[in-house]
Amino acid sequence: MFKNLLIPLFLIIGINSFAQNTYSISGTVRDVKDGLPGASIYLSGYKIAAVADNDGKFRLANLQPGSYNLLVQMVGYLPYSKSVIIADKSVQVDLVLKENTVELNEVVIRTDPNRQKYINQFKEFFIGKTPNALQCKILNPQVLRVDFDITKSTLTVSTSEFLIVENKALGYRLKYMLDHFEYNSRTRIIYYSGHPFFEELKASATKKKKFIAARETAYYGSSQHFFRSLYNGTAQQEGFIINKMLKVPNPNRYPEYVINTNLDKIRFTAEKTGIRQSKGKVDTALLAFWTKQKEMPKTIDKFSRADVQPDTLVHDYDQNLKWLNYTDALLVQYTREKESLAYSKTGFWIFRPLDVPENEISVINLMQAPVRFYKNGGIYDSRSLLYEGYWAYEKVADMVPMDYVPLSKTTTPAK
Repeated sequence: MFKNLLIPLFLIIGINSFAQNTYSISGTVRDVKDGLPGASIYLSGYKIAAVADNDGKFRLANLQPGSYNLLVQMVGYLPYSKSVIIADKSVQVDLVLKENTVELNEVVIRTDPNRQKYINQFKEFFIGKTPNALQCKILNPQVLRVDFDITKSTLTVSTSEFLIVENKALGYRLKYMLDHFEYNSRTRIIYYSGHPFFEELKASATKKKKFIAARETAYYGSSQHFFRSLYNGTAQQEGFIINKMLKVPNPNRYPEYVINTNLDKIRFTAEKTGIRQSKGKVDTALLAFWTKQKEMPKTIDKFSRADVQPDTLVHDYDQNLKWLNYTDALLVQYTREKESLAYSKTGFWIFRPLDVPENEISVINLMQAPVRFYKNGGIYDSRSLLYEGYWAYEKVADMVPMDYVPLSKTTTPAK
């Protein structure tokens, strides 16, 4: 059976818990000597920002308890990020920036004939291939540092500046501090992490209505929507069905010891007769059969029809966090949207029995337990989950801010 791409969760940093009391983050942005007036301070994952005054001081107010990431941008200095946790009081920070000593000619000199190919791959796996992705553009691709390790079949991308992504589908301009991007073409696993800041694109009233409709569609059925509903105990009411994706032995694969025994016999025969390279005296068909058996997956996925009750999954961690832990993998159906034609043509599609409706389906693989999450759907343990299916298909092009408030809870158009 086809194995879908696995896309780890990313950027679930800069999140809060919607508590009633609000607090602030204040402080100074400076270099080793003086304050830096005019520095821009952002909250990762939000549309909240401030500008440092003449002394380099700033204040971000009306924040609820939770975990945040501050992002700082200043011309002539390297981008800076700092994790801040608000518990039950306001927080003061001292943000010290380093000068950006990278000269422009250093970037221009390092030419690579395959650079554009790698950038195109990065766009596909970072921004995505959804209809919204077609309306996204990276405005400063020159800041991307790309490298392909042929021995590991791994593409890595980094940047020392904010990556600017214009999303004309959702009406956002993202400043994205990319910590790390990695794509392994052998395992087909993609991982990326970073800190986005959302700015509204200027638009007419008519265009804004289109943006709002597109944002509603992007939000409903997303992982952010799912974890919010889990936190509130309303997952089923909001259209989610939770099942399990079980790992069962592959019935088409011989046991490991049988495969190894037969391969050893073939190798021993070749070595004994001294005909390791002689195709005429080695049963190549038999060798190919057992080699193929060796390469087959040991397990296959099995769709379990038994419903998983959300209240058996979710537990209180503290006043701001909840947690969940489980075996196998969770299979999440969103019943209020059907899989789109564009999605069905990708390699993200999840196998389902023929009588199961064509709801959007995502699989959540637990990489590190337990998983803690906030009321707004943000994940505290950012590398704890690995997604398959619809949530793997949707990437940066379909992101909305962590404090996004949907207009209604009615059914939205199919994606």
